[in-house]
Amino acid sequence: MKIHFIGIGGIGVSGIASVYKQKGHIVAGSDAEPSEVTADLQKQGIAVFVGQKASNIAKGIDFVIYSEAVPSNNPELKEARRLGIKCLSGAEALAELSKDYFLIAISGMHGKSTTASMISQILIKAGLDPTFIIGTKPGFRVGKSKYLVIEADDYQAKFLRYHPDVLVLTNIDAEHLDCLKNMSNIMKIFRQYVSQVKYKIIANKDNGNVARLLKNNKKTIFFSLKNQNDVKKLRSVLQVPGEHNVSNSLAALNAARLLKIDDKIAFEALSKYKGIWRRFQEFSLKIKNQKLKIISDYAHHPTEIKATLQALKEKYKTEKIVLFFQPHQYQRTYYLWKEFIAVFRQAAGQIDKIFITDIYDVKGREDKKIKAKISSQKLVKAIAKPNARYLALAKIQGEFMPDAINVIMGAGDIYRFPQDKLTNLK
Repeated sequence: MKIHFIGIGGIGVSGIASVYKQKGHIVAGSDAEPSEVTADLQKQGIAVFVGQKASNIAKGIDFVIYSEAVPSNNPELKEARRLGIKCLSGAEALAELSKDYFLIAISGMHGKSTTASMISQILIKAGLDPTFIIGTKPGFRVGKSKYLVIEADDYQAKFLRYHPDVLVLTNIDAEHLDCLKNMSNIMKIFRQYVSQVKYKIIANKDNGNVARLLKNNKKTIFFSLKNQNDVKKLRSVLQVPGEHNVSNSLAALNAARLLKIDDKIAFEALSKYKGIWRRFQEFSLKIKNQKLKIISDYAHHPTEIKATLQALKEKYKTEKIVLFFQPHQYQRTYYLWKEFIAVFRQAAGQIDKIFITDIYDVKGREDKKIKAKISSQKLVKAIAKPNARYLALAKIQGEFMPDAINVIMGAGDIYRFPQDKLTNLK
């Protein structure tokens, strides 16, 4: 079968493309610009077109899979529909794929990728040979067993496409308010989602919204940081810092127990878990004979920022910390404005310097009226702390400190600067 992916550079869609390639299909795709993800796809033998145009939709394509971030007027999507080619969104394609598996879906506004990765590593250690598709890099594996582990995304309520055998629910929070509107609607969507679960739900009782949603749900197995026996042991073996990762590992441990995996195997797998791409990812750079300590982190929501900063202070109790944060999407920044101000005011009392760069403009998902109302400069002014200031993205390399932990944070393109701009400097 010949499949074309529109928006193949998206972290979720790229995983689906890789799985179809591994299953023997002819796979190609396009994206607006090249990236590390598209480079990885090309190494797998997947043809990637840079730029999207109708001529990329050649005859002989059996069906098209497109990222939910792709607008309806995309030239390739319009051409595929004109030609009568079957078109599926990424979530629709993954739902079709999942019908052949025992589906373990990990959902929640935060912690999905980490928890899904932990569960996958436990299944591999236990010899259960899973397939997984997770929103990280590399985020796929094709196994031979019945088990499929996926990160089921809440954006545009995509997870409603799935009917998991097991749902692992990490948390419910105010997120993607541009499309999910408000907490009342978010809870309504999750209520529908949990009703679609076939077997069991493993859920975080420490999250108030989750606890309320599933209070009387007989399919639910709750986990909590109040379970001192498990928490104490997990803290002693985990290599990744932060209470949020203890919670993520509790979710993974309970999933393992549901699948009758021995605790010894689960704890051993979790003890060897070293994290994933851009989740507290640590590396060093050498510039002008000075060694820099860099941490790259994907946190872009106030809840995630708070959790990452807590992990930083837990691991680096006495070191200086410099934070470079790129807000992700004007609408998220606008809807969570007060929450961003609060988290950075608190952070300003904990770390040495905070630099906030320009807001990452998510193409096709921004509201022009909202864009005109806010900016990073306005956010810094509202934070009103002397050690928090605006800095243009292109200038961050000039502010790195060799005697500090330099944190690159955000879900946009800020992470490219340490690698693209600094590694070639001597």
